[in-house]
Amino acid sequence: MKIRIKFRKWGCMKFIGHLDMLRYFQKAMRRADVDICYSEGFSPHQIMSFAAPLGVGITSDGEYFDIEVHSTKTTREMLSDINAAMVDGVEVTGYVALPDNAKTAMSIVTAADYVLSYKDGYESPFTLEEWKAEILELFTSKDSFPIIKKTKKSEKEVDLKPLVYDFKVIEQNHKPAFYMNVSTGSVDNIKPELLLASIYEKLNINYQEEAIAIHRLDVYAADEKTGKQISLLEMGTVLE
Repeated sequence: MKIRIKFRKWGCMKFIGHLDMLRYFQKAMRRADVDICYSEGFSPHQIMSFAAPLGVGITSDGEYFDIEVHSTKTTREMLSDINAAMVDGVEVTGYVALPDNAKTAMSIVTAADYVLSYKDGYESPFTLEEWKAEILELFTSKDSFPIIKKTKKSEKEVDLKPLVYDFKVIEQNHKPAFYMNVSTGSVDNIKPELLLASIYEKLNINYQEEAIAIHRLDVYAADEKTGKQISLLEMGTVLE
């Protein structure tokens, strides 16, 4: 049976990288006595795959991974058992059964939404209304938003406009903050800080990476019938 698990990550756990999170959950599955399936071969390992691994230093309410199990309890019971094995900074919030022919979470992710806000001790260079005006002029009203995207080996021009599905200025903790829904996945993957840093560059303002807190709200797949974004948890069934 295929199972999809949703979890959130906050506090000091945001500094734990993807590979360490993978090992953490492998141990947690054993501590929680989850009847998980193992691969065959000389070195068997738990059948587990993550969707859109989170970058170091980013908190999230919408992280997912898929497992296969021989048997399972109800969703409520499994949430209780697994969370009893969690440390502070990680909480499992969803546990659903998937159809046998379901694709892995990793292969179907197409988008994610984020909130970028100013940390304590840092101030925004503009007021809320000023930011709204700047974003409207620089991004929302434009047909394209070309930037130079640099990698370790090269740099190339990329138009961010078709890869950003929503971008608006909101208020959080009495300061301006930025909500964005962007393309995420193996083909077109846009880091939210790249968009904000590019806006800063257009405004000739120095972008301080350490000033911005990044929080992922959720990740999404495209509905096969409508093409609309749906949460990965909606693709499964709660076990009663």
